[in-house]
Amino acid sequence: MLNIILMGPPGAGKGTQAKKIIDAFHIPHISTGDMFREAIAKGTPLGLQAKAIIESGGLVSDEITVGLVRERLSQPDCANGYLLDGFPRTIPQAEALKAMGPEIGRPVNLVLDVSVPDEELVRRISGRRVCPKCGASYHITDMKPAKEGTCDRCGAELIQRKDDNAESLKTRLENYYASTAPLIDFYQGEGLYHHFDGMVGHVALFDQIVATLKAAQ
Repeated sequence: MLNIILMGPPGAGKGTQAKKIIDAFHIPHISTGDMFREAIAKGTPLGLQAKAIIESGGLVSDEITVGLVRERLSQPDCANGYLLDGFPRTIPQAEALKAMGPEIGRPVNLVLDVSVPDEELVRRISGRRVCPKCGASYHITDMKPAKEGTCDRCGAELIQRKDDNAESLKTRLENYYASTAPLIDFYQGEGLYHHFDGMVGHVALFDQIVATLKAAQ
């Protein structure tokens, strides 16, 4: 069984690898954003609590976030594995996940961390363009659309997200590294941590990840 946490800074290529992993191993991709939206849409008690906090501009507590993760991982589609993306972000969250895993029969057994130098992250993020209609992602040099500024899938005009710039990324990276360094130590101590170099290219990176996942099965 593959119960995976996927880590990596913004721009490291986690989205690309996550899609490849879930397609190859047929496990659900669970991101915190999707998890919140689903719980809110279903109107679960925790979802309603989160909705009220989000709408008031507050930050959802660890207690509610952990509860939502437990709720989501307990669903039948996670019985044969899952890929967690965006959780845990702190040591208390990691400890809560460690405690709940055996209780619900979903203990984490692999942590995959993709790293990329900061200067490359800036280049990737600042050149990223997305489709506001279908969500497709492009890059001004690495992954150009067939027609400049236009989505290949649906024809909508591509945009640059407000936080996809060097200044915003610097803040995001500082926050990421501050919270991630302790998590690396935590999962190394658990014997679950696997590091990958995100500069090898997405094909070679996926091959390395697959080899690690198959060895763990």
